[in-house]
This record gives sequence, structure tokens and C-alpha cells, in this order.
Amino acid sequence: MLKKTIILSMLLQGAVQAGVLIPEQIKAPVGYKPVLTVHAKGEQIYQCTVKQGEYVWETQAPDARLFDDQGKLVGNHSAGPVWEYKEGSRVVGRVLKKVEIQPESSISWLLVEVVSHQGDGLFSNVDFINRINTHGGLAPISGCNANHLGGEKRVAYTADYIFYAN
Repeated sequence: MLKKTIILSMLLQGAVQAGVLIPEQIKAPVGYKPVLTVHAKGEQIYQCTVKQGEYVWETQAPDARLFDDQGKLVGNHSAGPVWEYKEGSRVVGRVLKKVEIQPESSISWLLVEVVSHQGDGLFSNVDFINRINTHGGLAPISGCNANHLGGEKRVAYTADYIFYAN
């Protein structure tokens, strides 16, 4: 009974979303409540570049579809980073904080602050976004050299995104 009370208390405080505990470092600010959770399936796009004399795969953009809990397509996630909902509202964000949960196999979990809104709809009042439950999406570990400079690679990933409004 005590365990159920603690879990219910955490849910009411927004500490648990999409079936997972949100790490303290990337929680949305106090007062913000989740308005939507979606599952993303797509790719992280990397480009082979030179940084400080070394060849590296640099993140370019995500290219993902967003699905509701019934598996219906409800939006897209693309360069910017931009999240667009099916009725046309969209937000652009910037990463505030990140947490490495499984750095050997998955991209970071994030807290993103929305820096611009477009259109009327569900995303009109969204100010923060979490990326959690990531799988895959890491930069390739080989193949970036002088022969591949400027080349792109797409790496499959999945994640859950939680959108918060005040």
C-alpha cells in the first residue's frame, strides 16, 4: 500500500512519465504539467566533418515520426529541432540539459526549452520537452575519414517525448 501511495504521489508531481522516473537534472520546472507524450521512431542524421584536425560524425538533425499511445501518427520531429503536431502547431527548441542513461547504446535523455511557437493548437502553450526512453541513435563509430568527408549516415533511434505547459 505504501509503495502505491509513493508512486501515485510521484505521478501527481509529474516525476514519473511514460512509465519511467525522470532524472532530477532534466525535470521540467516546477509548475509545468505534461500535456502530451508521444513515441518517436526515426533516424538521427550525422555528417562526416573535421573538427580540430580529426574526422568526426557530427549530429545534423533528427528525422522521426511521432505516434500516440494507440500507434497513430500524430506528428513529426525534424531539424531545428522542430516538433510539429498533426493540426499544424509546431515548436522549435534548444537543449538545456542532458543525461547519459546508456551512453554505450543510446543517445542522451534531454530537457529542451521551447524557443519559438507557430500555429494554434496543442503545442501553442508548450514550453518544455523531455526526450526519454532512448534506444539507438548514436553516431557511427567508423567510416568517417578523408574519403567520406561531407558524407551522411542515418542511424535508427526511438524515444519518448513529453511536452509540458504551464
